[in-house]
Formats: sequence, structure tokens, C-alpha cells
Amino acid sequence: MTHVQDSIDQAVKTFELLRPLEDNIMRAADLVKGCLGKGGKLMACGNGGSAADVSDFTTEYVCRFSGDRQPFPAINLTADGGLLTAIGNDYAFDEVFARQVLAFGRTGDIVIGISTSGRSKNIIRALEEAKRLQLQSIALLGKDGGTAKGLATVDLVVPSQVTARIQEAHKFMLHVICELVDPSLKK
Repeated sequence: MTHVQDSIDQAVKTFELLRPLEDNIMRAADLVKGCLGKGGKLMACGNGGSAADVSDFTTEYVCRFSGDRQPFPAINLTADGGLLTAIGNDYAFDEVFARQVLAFGRTGDIVIGISTSGRSKNIIRALEEAKRLQLQSIALLGKDGGTAKGLATVDLVVPSQVTARIQEAHKFMLHVICELVDPSLKK
């Protein structure tokens, strides 16, 4: 078996592990629908590849996902290098997302945090801050969910040990959420 075939087999097995998450994926989509339908905003954060995934996810709402429609507010909390480095320098890197949640979060908003390990301290702090502010939250996690598991309103835990497969599954779930939400948004 080639490396490519082995990677495909791993990806298929990982995606099969998502079947039990259907109810939580539906709950996450319902939270997003409710938030945007009532004028709230999405705030999303992640590190590295997960930061790229939240960039894509927030773009799907501000620009469009599958058809022309009005834009909806979705903030990529990883996007402002000046702000991230100021918070990291003046406070701590653990606070780069939590401080933004505090600044931008309002009743009715949702925080989405992604951590393939479930142990990213800045994601944990963002979810804790969301909880403190009584905001809904969605956590996309990997492995066993780590210490972030249980902090969010909805957890989507990919039970794999392979970071690349976890990231692929996270991207898939984010797009499925978009597929479920987009038809309910005003055209």
C-alpha cells in the first residue's frame, strides 16, 4: 500500500468517526442560525492550521458560501497581527483571544474555538471568557478533547490522534454547518 492510499484510508476512517457527532453538529448549526437570525455575530479563533480554518469559516458568512445573499457578521479573531501581538506582549499569548471576546462579545453572539489537541491555552481562555460572559460557544477539538472539553455549549471532538486528519475533519464539519445554516439566511 502506498502512503497516499494509507492516508486516504486514515481520512475515511476518521470521517466515519464523525457519524456519532451528527446531533452535536446539528446543535452547532442551530446555534449559528439562531445567532445570525437574531442579529448576533460569530467570533472564531484557532492556532496555525486551525487559524486558517476559522478564516475560511468566517469568510463564508461575510462573503458567501453557496449563493449570493446579504453578508453576516463573523469575526476572525486571528486576523489582526497588531492586536494579537499587542495583547500577547502586554498581557500574555494565552489572552490573545479571550481579550477580544471581552471587547467584542455581546449577548446573542457565539464564540467558536478550534484546537486539535484540546489543550491550547488561548482557546481554553476564549471559551472560559465566553462562558463568563454567558455567550454560546462551539468547540472543535481533537484526540480526547483535552482540557477544553466541556467548556463550550457544544463540543465537536474528533477522536483521532493524527493532527492532519483532525484538521480535515474540522474543516468538513465547519462546511457542513455552513450547508445547514446557509439556506435559512436571508437571500
